Amino acid sequence: MMNIDGPIIVIEDDLEDQFLIGETFKNLAYGNQILFFEDGIKAMEYLDTTNSKPLLILSDINMPKMNGLEIRDVVHNHEQESIKCIPYLFFTTGANQQLVIDAYSTSVQGFFKKPASFDDFERTIRTIVDYLKECISPAEFL
Repeated sequence: MMNIDGPIIVIEDDLEDQFLIGETFKNLAYGNQILFFEDGIKAMEYLDTTNSKPLLILSDINMPKMNGLEIRDVVHNHEQESIKCIPYLFFTTGANQQLVIDAYSTSVQGFFKKPASFDDFERTIRTIVDYLKECISPAEFL
């Protein structure tokens, strides 16, 4: 099984979406620490300097400095196996066929469109986290 107690990394530059994601996790009452990063550079700095094994990385796609696809590429090609093996999912407002194809070509583990209603937002987050808490990851063996 996954490191179910590990932090959840959220890479999201929009403060309103950060708030909504934060409130959703409060309502769902998972014990995981939720760590917000406004860009991929800061998220990678954290991952390079911590010994914790995150449960997942939940990333927007459209961001300044590095977009989500570029961040995923850095994570996927990282020399540390423990970082490479963190499940990486996109959670974004924009979704079109080419973007979804590009995302899955980077070996992303999921692509989710941010729902419009808070109830659907919460349901989506619950589905993602509950699935990953049951999933077996290569990181468990590193």
